Amino acid sequence: MDWLERLRRRRAAPARTGRLDAAQARQVAALHHQGGFARFWEPGECAALLADPGILTDGVFSGSAAEPAGFVMSRLAADEAEILSIVVARTGRRAGLARSLLGAHLAQLSARGVNRLFLEVDEGNAAAIGLYRQFGFVDVGRREGYYPKADGSRAAALVMRLDLS
Repeated sequence: MDWLERLRRRRAAPARTGRLDAAQARQVAALHHQGGFARFWEPGECAALLADPGILTDGVFSGSAAEPAGFVMSRLAADEAEILSIVVARTGRRAGLARSLLGAHLAQLSARGVNRLFLEVDEGNAAAIGLYRQFGFVDVGRREGYYPKADGSRAAALVMRLDLS
């Protein structure tokens, strides 16, 4: 069963998705701050990424909210892409928003001709790893000491790939 069939079989969360642009840079930066990353993205960095034609960014909106409750951002390179970041606001977690967001993003990437998608994920982030595996991502590598932690230690990253074609 491919990623698209897995998406169709999952119950849809009460959310809508859509493209984000540079006007939402502050919202994207605020969400990124909630992601538990050692280095936060600043609004200016987010604005530059959102304006870059080689970057695809989708947001997820809960109910009738005007501000995104999460985002996913990928860098495109020919027929491949890499997820740079995916974050759902703390208040929106465990509600199916990440599944809706990732499913919509995969459909957008596929429509743009992306055949392979890569990402790195902290090996201790069981929720994210579970989500990625639900969509068919497989482990293809490991990067020791990739993620800096607040206590000064470093965590390994799993490198995962999804074939979209």
